[in-house]
Amino acid sequence: MTAELVRGQNHTLPQTRLEIRVSAGSPVVAGATLGDENGVVRGPEWIAHPGSPQLPGLEVSQQAAAGHRLAVDLEALPETVHRVTVLLALPVGVGGPTRFGTTAAPFVAVTGLDGTEIATFTLTGLDTESAVTALELYRRQGAWKVRAVGQGYAAGLAEMLADQGLAAAAELAASIQEAVARSLARSVAPPPPRTPEGDRVRHASGPSDPGPAPAAPPQPPAATPVQPAADPGPTPTAGGPIDYAHPRRQHAAPPTPPPAAPPAQPGQAAQPVAGDATGWSMDERLYNQIWGMFEDLARAAAAYRSAVDFADSRMDQELDRSLSDPRNRIGGAGDRAREEARAKRDELTARAREVLDRDLAQLAAEAAVVEPALPAAYAGWDNPVWHAHRVPMELPMALRLGDLHLPERTGLRIPLLVRLPLERGIWVDSGRTASEAAALTDSDRLRHLAMETAVLHAARLLAVYPPGEFSVHVIDPAGSAAGPLAPLVDAGVLAGPPAAGPQGVASVLAHLTRRVDLVQMAVRAGAADSLPPDLDTGEQLLVVNDFPHGFDDRAVTQLRYLADEGPAVGVHLLMVADREDANAYGPVLDPLWRSLLRITPVADSHLADPWVGHAWTYEPPVTPPGSRVLEQVLAAVAAARKAAGR
Repeated sequence: MTAELVRGQNHTLPQTRLEIRVSAGSPVVAGATLGDENGVVRGPEWIAHPGSPQLPGLEVSQQAAAGHRLAVDLEALPETVHRVTVLLALPVGVGGPTRFGTTAAPFVAVTGLDGTEIATFTLTGLDTESAVTALELYRRQGAWKVRAVGQGYAAGLAEMLADQGLAAAAELAASIQEAVARSLARSVAPPPPRTPEGDRVRHASGPSDPGPAPAAPPQPPAATPVQPAADPGPTPTAGGPIDYAHPRRQHAAPPTPPPAAPPAQPGQAAQPVAGDATGWSMDERLYNQIWGMFEDLARAAAAYRSAVDFADSRMDQELDRSLSDPRNRIGGAGDRAREEARAKRDELTARAREVLDRDLAQLAAEAAVVEPALPAAYAGWDNPVWHAHRVPMELPMALRLGDLHLPERTGLRIPLLVRLPLERGIWVDSGRTASEAAALTDSDRLRHLAMETAVLHAARLLAVYPPGEFSVHVIDPAGSAAGPLAPLVDAGVLAGPPAAGPQGVASVLAHLTRRVDLVQMAVRAGAADSLPPDLDTGEQLLVVNDFPHGFDDRAVTQLRYLADEGPAVGVHLLMVADREDANAYGPVLDPLWRSLLRITPVADSHLADPWVGHAWTYEPPVTPPGSRVLEQVLAAVAAARKAAGR
């Protein structure tokens, strides 16, 4: 299963012969440095770059390109090498972008030799940087891990190499750029995204807009990326056909034939069909279809915004040219020039909006078909599927955390799905400084809403796991969340009463820390049968309310340990916290926040897609007013556990 990393997060590598695949919005230079036990690069001979592409156990590309494949054999590296750092840089003096903030976010994937993804990382939030440290592979306790870094350098390669302890970094950086310049004649454009037989390629109906091909908008620096996709491919031009083939759709399995769509009338688009994507099962096809819709909407909005920006820029240029002649600054000539420029701008904008409306209408029609067909794990709480829900015997592919939408059409909602088992924890931000909507909400009300959101997520996880394979622990140091926790407590689905007070906090953390330690040791020793009989090997969720109140330094250290090491062995965090309240700990908790997926109890624009980096508005899940669907679902969970004898 692919680990989708965020900055600072690490993941164990299951094998030593790897490929590192890079996909960027424009040609980049890809290289790698070798570091000793202190992370220091001892000399130029420890760097693989276009001028010297091969080292023992390492090979990189010889030219700048939008796509790269770096070969790594960790066993072939010298014994003195403890770290391999993958670096990306923009080529200098070739007329291309000079900073990563003006290109699509680079995407990096660590794969096996068969192409199976092990870990991925989307480098969002870059701005003035022209070089960036993407990933590092490092030894730890005899095993190799990968860590997402994403450290950018505005001064480019020279600053990056100097930061790794290399002497004469400026001279080497200049020689690398010279080697890239010599190889530009041999550079080729990356191939388009693969669409194997059976994968869907849909095109918007209607004529293509003959307008210009705008560039993708810059990445919003404050947004947090949701699950990335491999090889996103080029952004469509305004009004051009939209490629709906999604790169993360499962290609390893032969495609299951989707249901036949009703025949389209001449001049009309084909009617949408639920499950119109590749996959072994309907759940997998729906999962892939939703991610395809997510990408479609991101790219359609990007094309529209770029077309509008182009129209505004063109109007400004025409006005500047016209008014640069003093004779046009007075009289009717200047007024006519302004009117003509604005008319052209309005025409281009109207054509772009027409294309966008056509694409949005097609996606809305698809959403109207897909939403009613979703299984419970993917469905909203208002979906009737929950009223007939039975606890499954197999784990679903993914879980819905809420909805996403863009301002171009707020009514078109895309489900936010995360893969199961969870690969990272979740943080429900209860702070009033998190967003404008939060600032307008009373503090006590916001904390109450945050805990209600956490309870809904915990209930959904309990409902989609097979009986007895998922346990929920709750830490509520001050007992302030009794109201929101009542559905879980009354149904008897918690592993124990909510822990309160210093002793309760310490007991739960010690229990889960012991579980992580024992399972890790058993996995490393290949002795799973030696685990204590009283150890629950099922997935565990720890819900923490109002962090860091009630946590001493030891408890904070244990929580960070669970956040770092827990997901790999089935222990996950669901934090309800205001980051401002934790300022007393200083930067020691920064890795904790970065390792968690931040969501909010009120609507907020803080999540970014992995293709063009739009800031998406996240809508948290809610149950319909007056509905008892939550109580019914939890009662079904309790009954399934009782029937299974657990």
